[in-house]
Amino acid sequence: MKMVLLGPPGAGKGTQAERLSKHLDVPTISTGAIIRNEIKEKTQLGVEAHKYISEGKLVPDSLVISMVKERLSKPDCSKGFILDGFPRTIEQAQTLDSMTDITKVLCIKVKDEEILNRLSGRRECKVCRASYHIMYNKPAKEGICDKCGGELICREDDTVETIKNRIAVYHEQTEPIIQYYASQGKLAVVEGRDDVEDTTKAVFEALDI
Repeated sequence: MKMVLLGPPGAGKGTQAERLSKHLDVPTISTGAIIRNEIKEKTQLGVEAHKYISEGKLVPDSLVISMVKERLSKPDCSKGFILDGFPRTIEQAQTLDSMTDITKVLCIKVKDEEILNRLSGRRECKVCRASYHIMYNKPAKEGICDKCGGELICREDDTVETIKNRIAVYHEQTEPIIQYYASQGKLAVVEGRDDVEDTTKAVFEALDI
């Protein structure tokens, strides 16, 4: 199965992608991870991408598409893959269609206010980077990491203002892709639940697996 996973930030795409990857025995491909790896390996594409990132700019479509195309050519993608974080725009979706034939597109829907609660409540240990949540995964002692005793902090990209901006960008740029794939008859939509297991059950039912 060649799948695209869509949904707003904080919808739980990463968790569901991991579970689907194990069940279907296909790799999950995250554009963020690809970019980080290309930079780490100091490939030509990585060096170019790093120039933009170091200047605080977005990596251009042409570079991201080249990286995705290269990744999809790897042997482990021969049976299929799960794309998480790509495409983000109609233009990227159209380019992806010219590269390969997507089988299914899964969209996990979560209300804006719920996303705000989920992301703004996340906390990370300043020392060991362990993750917590003030509602769903509380530490034994408030503000203190259970694992190493480090201070728990709110990440820069989890501030309310930043989250609202990310949600706005999602509605503006990525939501139109939902209709794009719906018109192709490839779209399955699932309501994200508070319980991860309930979401996984709904995802598997929607994909008939």
